[in-house]
Amino acid sequence: MIEVRTGGEPDRRAITDVLVRGFAGDFAFFSDDPRVLADAFEHMILPGRFHVATVDGEVAAVASVTEGAEECFAPRWGQMRRHLGPVHGTVCHLIVRSQFLGPYDGARPGLAEIGFITTAPGFQGRGVATGLLRHLLTIDRYEEYVLRDIKDTNAPALGLYTKLGFEEFRRRRVRFAKRAGFSSYISMKLVRN
Repeated sequence: MIEVRTGGEPDRRAITDVLVRGFAGDFAFFSDDPRVLADAFEHMILPGRFHVATVDGEVAAVASVTEGAEECFAPRWGQMRRHLGPVHGTVCHLIVRSQFLGPYDGARPGLAEIGFITTAPGFQGRGVATGLLRHLLTIDRYEEYVLRDIKDTNAPALGLYTKLGFEEFRRRRVRFAKRAGFSSYISMKLVRN
């Protein structure tokens, strides 16, 4: 049975582990060891901005939910340098700050930005992310939801979001992205009736 709740401090490492494994390819330049990456990123997670889906008490999927100018990360340069080394830590810190911080340009009260949706490898294909997203779409205080910067090659995610009612509203070509195996970021939204 899938249970969904807001994350808390005891979930910090589990959230980090799921994120690191889900986005391992994006951070392979810094380290191919998931433990090293989790050690480097654990400090920056703001657990209360994440929702966790658990299966038999184990964190199986996560997603951040922010509104307005809220952030889900608070990266510290020194922590990243300590775990990734001076060069990789500095570059990683700069990338996290430039790519993952800052509100959606249409941010406002009542609009939730859902991000960093990922499922732990052992739970993929079991409907956990679907259950998590369906739960998020029932939160009464939001009338609109936005998903930003989904790689155009991420067919499973795009299919799930479309199935849940999200529609593409922006496609942003990314310079040099072909080297990373994609060409555009897609943003989607869902407005409640």
